[in-house]
Amino acid sequence: LSELGSESAKIKAMGIMDKLSTDKTVKVLNILEKNIQDGSKLSTLLNHNNDTEDEERLWRDLIMERVTKSADACLTAINIMTSPNMPKAVYIEDVIERVIQYTKFHLQNTLYPQYDPVYRVDPHGGGVLSSKAKRAKCSTHKQRVIVMLYNKVCDIVSSLSELLEIQLLTDTTILQISSMGITPFFVENVSELQLCAIKLVTAVSTF
Repeated sequence: LSELGSESAKIKAMGIMDKLSTDKTVKVLNILEKNIQDGSKLSTLLNHNNDTEDEERLWRDLIMERVTKSADACLTAINIMTSPNMPKAVYIEDVIERVIQYTKFHLQNTLYPQYDPVYRVDPHGGGVLSSKAKRAKCSTHKQRVIVMLYNKVCDIVSSLSELLEIQLLTDTTILQISSMGITPFFVENVSELQLCAIKLVTAVSTF
């Protein structure tokens, strides 16, 4: 899926995606949707029920692998849809909604807590950590896999703004995209995402 993501970006840049068979492209999108669904609601928070640290790490690695795979599927799907001169058949509502669902969930539950401690849940109390302990304890060190996921999600958000310029979406979908575009401005340490969000909010405002 990672390779498919990068190859689809190349084909999009070359402007030859529309030369592929529409039936095959639609089949690919339906398969991609299943892959997006696989990681769209997986929590990447540490599983404190595990007995050992090693088990916890293995569990997290497995979850992150599935979440990253789903991000690659999102990117591939959105690369196909935002390529020039694509037939109407590729703008499958279920696939678009799944991409948005995946992006919103992992921004809120995976990336914001990693980049801004205000969004972290206190493991001992079950609530959000209180305000002063929040940003003070923030570590600038990020796991490579989290940085990679962050970059992929930035690409997805940016590509969604392109999709808005191409395809008319339902009001419900537009509302979801709007909230996804506004939230990053209340999060710290996500400047790249905020730039992508500006593009997204601007595209929404043209509707």
